[in-house]
Amino acid sequence: MQTHLAPAFQDTPDGQEAEAILRKCVHCGFCTATCPTYQLLGDELDGPRGRIYLIKQVLEGQPATHATQQHLDRCLTCRNCESTCPSGVQYGHLVDIGRRVVEQQVPRPARERSVRWLLKEGLTSPLFGPALALGRLARPLLPATLKSKVPPRAGSRARLWPTRSHPRKVLLLLGCVQPAMAPGINSATARVLDAAGIQTLVADDAGCCGAIRSHLNDHAGGLADMRRNIDAWWPLVDGLTTEGKVEAIVMNASGCGVTVKDYGHALAHDPDYADKARRVSELTRDLSELLPDLVTALGPRLAARNRPTQRLAWHPPCTLQHGQQLRGGVERHLGELGFDVRPAAADSHLCCGSAGTYSVLQPELAYKLRDRKLGQLAAAEAPTIVSANIGCIQHLQSGTATPVRHWVEVLDEALA
Repeated sequence: MQTHLAPAFQDTPDGQEAEAILRKCVHCGFCTATCPTYQLLGDELDGPRGRIYLIKQVLEGQPATHATQQHLDRCLTCRNCESTCPSGVQYGHLVDIGRRVVEQQVPRPARERSVRWLLKEGLTSPLFGPALALGRLARPLLPATLKSKVPPRAGSRARLWPTRSHPRKVLLLLGCVQPAMAPGINSATARVLDAAGIQTLVADDAGCCGAIRSHLNDHAGGLADMRRNIDAWWPLVDGLTTEGKVEAIVMNASGCGVTVKDYGHALAHDPDYADKARRVSELTRDLSELLPDLVTALGPRLAARNRPTQRLAWHPPCTLQHGQQLRGGVERHLGELGFDVRPAAADSHLCCGSAGTYSVLQPELAYKLRDRKLGQLAAAEAPTIVSANIGCIQHLQSGTATPVRHWVEVLDEALA
């Protein structure tokens, strides 16, 4: 695809990257067939190809409009289109650039600005936990739409953290909302790794991975989150503490994983952080990438218990299968550990509608995608649904009485 950037973008890093991405696009339309919002709305401008043209027009100097902004807002950034694209178009990076440019040109109404500010500041704030605790107290009085966003209090096991030391050590990002909404995921991760002879360390000063602010067009705020995390992790990455050097930075939320693996790209033009960011990205592993080690270490222990096979309905997050391009590992390796893991009967590759803050900002589309996904998962006739991302887990749980959990929690219970 040929493009002629407006002078304002020609010599900027965003403009140069966007132009390189646009050159790869051959306008074939394969991406449209796998776009969730195009499937729901049937509008070319609500699919990747149409959005690419909108971004191209803006970068070539045509003024952006509220309609342009709306079509870009409706994108889930699920990156299914990247898995489909035969030309390797990095749509996720392009749509981030397009949103930043449009945001500068099109002022949002005061209500939209307020909601977005509350999301990016509230979800990443240390006050999120206390606020959620108050929400739990008021949960019986909340309307259904808000009640579904407030999970029940976690049990005492969620606070049990292993204390043994092991030669193998990894660093775990606790996340911004996960410690308050589902603390059992982090402690289950630490216990499962401990059982496999791997010690889990945490850097207290680390926080949000940067995805929330970045996806809400606060580019500077997202980069600041990334730099803070790199500073917090670096002593353990470089072996500067008494704990020694970690072999990996582990993400048990695939949304965080896809963002941290992109730190090297996001900070490539920062002379103070580029090398460190690249090293952090290289060390980052989704928890599922440790499953081969877990199978070797824990398989005999689970097999000796001779328990009945547990059936699980599996929803692979978009950030895992499209963002990180990790497919099939969870089903295969959990199967080796004695579980019967079944993906959705159809369209397992499609987004559930969570997509970070998308379910709050675009609830109508998000709930349609959620209900369709739950209907397809129901065909597995499993007593439990498992996923690998806190956002997907909470979003799916809001529409079903079937328990929705992280797969590591189920594995942790099997080991107990």
